[in-house]
Amino acid sequence: MEAVIGQLFTGLSLGSILLLAALGLSLTFGQMGVINMAHGAFIMAGSYTAYTVQEYLVSNAEIALIVSLLIGFGVGGLMGVVLEVTLIKRMYDRPLDTLLVTFGVGLILQQAARDIFGAPAVRVVTPEWLGGGVEILGAVVPKTRIFIMLLAVLCVTAIAVTMKYTAMGRRIRAVVQHRDLAETSGISSRGTDITTFFIGSGLAGVAGVALTLIGSTSSNTGAAYLVDAFLVVVIGGLGQIRGAVIAAVTLGLLNSFIEYSTTASVAKVIVFVVIVIFLQVRPQGLFIIRSRSLV
Repeated sequence: MEAVIGQLFTGLSLGSILLLAALGLSLTFGQMGVINMAHGAFIMAGSYTAYTVQEYLVSNAEIALIVSLLIGFGVGGLMGVVLEVTLIKRMYDRPLDTLLVTFGVGLILQQAARDIFGAPAVRVVTPEWLGGGVEILGAVVPKTRIFIMLLAVLCVTAIAVTMKYTAMGRRIRAVVQHRDLAETSGISSRGTDITTFFIGSGLAGVAGVALTLIGSTSSNTGAAYLVDAFLVVVIGGLGQIRGAVIAAVTLGLLNSFIEYSTTASVAKVIVFVVIVIFLQVRPQGLFIIRSRSLV
């Protein structure tokens, strides 16, 4: 029983990490139709932001974590806005071009990180209050994993409330569903595009900060989660937050329980096969939304 509980929380924590990495993509890829391969670099930027804040601005690890989450959101968001304004806005009708361009931007950002911070991985000190674990039904769950799960819940709730109850969320949904009609209603589609990209990229920065709690930071930090994040968005259904939540948790649990009885590599292969079979049966994902690419 303890082993089952342990694997359950391991799967939930892995699902939370995937969800944090995929939330931003759910906006930029799912709702705007932009294949942003630089999303992994934005996650990396969030991780290095946490390292920079703790190394040069706030030495207290407890305060540095909170400051890093806020600054990480801003750094990721601003990088996304720069990318959107300089390159993406010229390619909304050419999604495959966005894939190639953002892939190149991601490589440039990775190399820039190596030049600035060096090739060896760096570590961020975990706050003392996140040290150790909590015993739940006989299984010890690391506090850092619980914190990441709570952070994922907070981010999902904030996005869901923003999209459903705020004027900004209504503008984003209107532009996604019908850009021309939204513009005739007085909505600035350009301003909405930039806002959406800022939020989506900012969430990548938050994910990067969270990843520093469970491992070291290097120029490859975000790239390791990029493919899984895209899979979460595709399985959940483009632009569907609830679909992304279900997909991330399911993939996390599948990975955890299969890996328990096999190995990490075998588990990865089995989960990938399951995903391929699922997409053969339901290529549109769990839920469907009418996005710009379908207009």
